Amino acid sequence: MSEHSERSVVVERTSSGQFLATNPRGGSISFGTSSDSGQDTAFTPVELFLAAIGGCSAVDVDVATGRHAEPTRFSVTVTGDKVSDDLGNRMTNLEVTFTVAFPDDEGAERARAILPRAVKSSHDRLCTVSRTVEIGTPVTTTVTTPDARAGLRSGGGQ
Repeated sequence: MSEHSERSVVVERTSSGQFLATNPRGGSISFGTSSDSGQDTAFTPVELFLAAIGGCSAVDVDVATGRHAEPTRFSVTVTGDKVSDDLGNRMTNLEVTFTVAFPDDEGAERARAILPRAVKSSHDRLCTVSRTVEIGTPVTTTVTTPDARAGLRSGGGQ
């Protein structure tokens, strides 16, 4: 393991069904559950999961191809099916699709040539998010409940 291997976020409830995730550097993103009216535009946890897979691979591929040419288009679409069965709720059929275009110049030819290899390398070795999903890792949960009464002093009977 590397010296600074731990990663973390803190998720706090901001209102009913709404949350804010904050990283140690102060960055934050809000998310929540979809409203019945469909007007809520906040990401759901599953959409954040899909974004994490796509974002992780996008960063890898952009680093590899961006050395050679600035893309004129770069998008990553991540899809999957949410199922509920005997194993519980989960995502299946995850698919990551890259749509990348480069201008017509010498560096772009090199970027286009290495694009498939960069996508494969991200999938097979580099993207921590999709590698964790494919290999699997246990998730442990812990509950702590601060004692609301801890701030109350017990006094002798009056």
